[in-house]
Amino acid sequence: MKPVDTLIELLDRVGANLGAPVLVNDDDLHQWPSEAVKAMQSQRLVTKARPASSAICHGCEQQCVMPVHTPLAAAGSKASFIVCDKRSDINRVPVSASRLIQWQCNAELVCGFIAARLGLRRTGRQTANADLWEIGFASGNKRRQMLCLEADGGLTLVVGGNKVPLAELIIFCDGQYSLDGAIIRRMVDAATTADSRYTPSQVKREARKLKTQALHASWQKKYRELKRSKPGRPDTWYAQQIAKMEIAQNRNPETIRKNMKK
Repeated sequence: MKPVDTLIELLDRVGANLGAPVLVNDDDLHQWPSEAVKAMQSQRLVTKARPASSAICHGCEQQCVMPVHTPLAAAGSKASFIVCDKRSDINRVPVSASRLIQWQCNAELVCGFIAARLGLRRTGRQTANADLWEIGFASGNKRRQMLCLEADGGLTLVVGGNKVPLAELIIFCDGQYSLDGAIIRRMVDAATTADSRYTPSQVKREARKLKTQALHASWQKKYRELKRSKPGRPDTWYAQQIAKMEIAQNRNPETIRKNMKK
């Protein structure tokens, strides 16, 4: 996987989650290119989150996702473990602290990254629409316009009535992520100045939310069906099966796993 593809995968997760935080564990990071991870961390596209409260149990081949217990020992140290309730020959399964490390990305972090790369002063405001964030005033060759980030199943840059998927602007060079500023400047010059043109309508926003909810509901239904027909498999397995189906709509298994049980 190339560094550009790595960030696009992360942005897809944030978009699918409507801008809310998505979590990435250390196992995910170790599977990504090291230069991509280093850039994401240094450019604050990902920041440390609270330790995971559940993990995949390595006590047997079933690889179940189980709650993690971390009691405080008398000496003040912590030792995490999973208590297996599936088999009588397995009790406590140790979990290393490194496996509980989590990182997060959300719409606010993405907005901060965009503002930093384009040299914009962050407004730090969310618009009247819950899925639209103001980033800052961007300049073209003719005018200045408010640049916004829309999260409605994907991440999109919005200027006036013009939109472009954020993934199409991502560049990786010399160990850093950046954006295609020329395209953004053309968007600014082509946009109108009326705020109503860059703010998606309430009707469209609600329609997108209903579409996303329906998509998640179809994953949840299929997950329940698979659980009945193929019990005892890890959630990652169920998500991978759903990802192969038409109802996945090209979403990756991790996005499906995070939404198939809600």
